[in-house]
Amino acid sequence: MNRFILVILMGIMPFSLFAQLERTLANPDQPVELIFHAPRHINLLTVEPLSKKSMHFAIMHTFGTLDGGIQNLFGLDNGANIQFSFEFALSEKLSVAASRSSRDKVYNVFGRYHIFQQTQSGSKPFSLSVAGGGGVNTSKYDFLPEPAPNFSERMSYFGQVMLARKFSPKISFQLTPMMAYFTNPRPVYQIEGTENLYLALGFSGKWKVTDRSSLALQFIPNLNTDLRSNFGIGWDVEAGGHVFQMYFVTSQALNEQYLLAGGNGTIGDEFRLGFNVNRIFATGKKK
Repeated sequence: MNRFILVILMGIMPFSLFAQLERTLANPDQPVELIFHAPRHINLLTVEPLSKKSMHFAIMHTFGTLDGGIQNLFGLDNGANIQFSFEFALSEKLSVAASRSSRDKVYNVFGRYHIFQQTQSGSKPFSLSVAGGGGVNTSKYDFLPEPAPNFSERMSYFGQVMLARKFSPKISFQLTPMMAYFTNPRPVYQIEGTENLYLALGFSGKWKVTDRSSLALQFIPNLNTDLRSNFGIGWDVEAGGHVFQMYFVTSQALNEQYLLAGGNGTIGDEFRLGFNVNRIFATGKKK
């Protein structure tokens, strides 16, 4: 009896394995998952998409420079620039978002569109997304001797293209050509630049160290100004449905326009401590 069962099992197994192979080959263009841990990587937006009707909530902080030492608790006593952002996915490709940054009290609205995603078969060797939006500075300038900026003079805009590839289970890289435009970059704004237009090229890198944590790198050189380049290094950790991002960065800016125009300290000497908390909520009906 046992021999009879063994013969039947041996006959079934090849067909079972073949069926599994068939299912694998039936959809060879599965997208590559988790190129990055979250829709943001340190400061920059990423190609990481949201599922339809899901929401990404992020709280971002950057503090004062570390050079204040223990007296200022390495910048924590100097106050923080804080940004809250909400992003909602209208579809698998399109999401819209709103954010508020405490630096100049800037409200931003923006969107991300994922043109295509890197596939496991290699038919699409990288992911390509775009993002763009605008914001308004809502700070009060009653103290100025001249008239305060009007609404249009407070506006700023940004646009970017995000090209990313997961080279291996451990290494991911993203290239982000960026632009920002200020209609009237007044000296009273908390930016260092005086130009209307800013161009930059963002580099984002991830090196996965454990199943739930990665080393994060960011570099944003300015292309058309004398402002110092942005540099950041940090650690991403997935825990309990959240992604925590702890990092050192040269700029206190958090939104896209101010990242390009806000200015940067020197690497090492003027690093700032920062951290982000990312959470994705599924708001659609369960199937």
